[in-house]
Amino acid sequence: MNRRNVLRTAAGAVVAAAAVPAEQAAAAGRKPPAGRDVAFRRWDSPQRWAEGTGSGVFAGTGGLTFAAPTGHFSHTDPVTGLTTDYETATWTGPETAVGFAATEVIPSWTADTPGACFVRIELSGTTVAGTTTKWFDLGRWAADDVSFRRTSVRGQGDADGTVYADTYVAADGRALASWRLRATLLRPVGSTDVPVLRTVGAVASALPAPGKLTPSVPLAAQGVVLDVPQYSQQIHQGEYPQWNGGGEAWCSPTSTSMVLAYWGVGPTPADYAWVDPSYADPWVDFAARHTFDHDYDGCGNWPFNTAYAGRFGLRGFVTRLRSLNEAERFIAAGIPLIASASYKKGEVPGLDYGTNGHLMALVGFTADGDPVLNDPNSASNAQVRKPVGRAEWESAWLNSSRGVVYVIHPASVPLPTPPGQANW
Repeated sequence: MNRRNVLRTAAGAVVAAAAVPAEQAAAAGRKPPAGRDVAFRRWDSPQRWAEGTGSGVFAGTGGLTFAAPTGHFSHTDPVTGLTTDYETATWTGPETAVGFAATEVIPSWTADTPGACFVRIELSGTTVAGTTTKWFDLGRWAADDVSFRRTSVRGQGDADGTVYADTYVAADGRALASWRLRATLLRPVGSTDVPVLRTVGAVASALPAPGKLTPSVPLAAQGVVLDVPQYSQQIHQGEYPQWNGGGEAWCSPTSTSMVLAYWGVGPTPADYAWVDPSYADPWVDFAARHTFDHDYDGCGNWPFNTAYAGRFGLRGFVTRLRSLNEAERFIAAGIPLIASASYKKGEVPGLDYGTNGHLMALVGFTADGDPVLNDPNSASNAQVRKPVGRAEWESAWLNSSRGVVYVIHPASVPLPTPPGQANW
């Protein structure tokens, strides 16, 4: 858990797969529910990078590479207060029309940051009031924390909008008609290290106020449960207080670790050799350290988790889904999801606790279409797998995080075909 209150405004075995009529499965999630506008855009190839403008970067098949310094930037460490000078190379994306008045935008990315390098992701947009926003800082990220501590940036609010850790939120009357991203690759002055931005994108949304929802009817993936390993966050209670000390604070990195293990990747024993050998599942400790946001002071920064997955060669991004019908299509494709939700104790059958914000892996559906979760908020690894009430969990998820999921997969495993208003 330890996620801010979200109400704030594979390569795995598939078991008991149920037959689904082809035309029914094809229709699942294709028509967005009325009033639930969500659109995702990604840049991940030389052809797509060419849509933007670069300064000091080279767009190749492996990503956007630092080629030559064209600017300078001073960054102050959020922990030590020390300031370091960096040389920079920059890519500015094209203006992206939303097609509706977007009230929130969440960017996400994957990158290589050798040595003391890092990447900075910014967002600007044109509002429905006709103003152009300033560049909002949506994260300064590095894979490791020895030379650079990844951080979000607080205190950016103005008349157009503000940033809550990982999410841009438009002010009333200033929803975005269009947006664009700016990605800056940074390395210390005098360094020869070469940072690479492999993917970057963002999801824009305009969603109705939380309220009573019409439950979705199962259309696909009934009886499909992916063989995602089970890890408990609670067995880590008290470990490494400098990264929030395990327990409820580690739901996001624990969930991300489960999905990485499903795909057969993750840190090596040499990577987590620093973890106390008496601690179980040391890869979870490693993930907590390497997703920790030093300004937000937690491991629940959404894009920091998908970027962490990227260090192991996977594709990862944050988006919003409109219903469990869209989630069913990922499960049917063999791709587990990580979902963010909050709910009260007793609200969701199968979950015996309440939370102001929690991440869990959605790994399948029962034969009746109820979601099957790998819930890290469990006393042991053996107790992580939980079927839950479909209508109640779907309502909690859509009314709290508004359908946020992490999508993590190898490039070799294709995503399902997106709906007409593409949100992946």
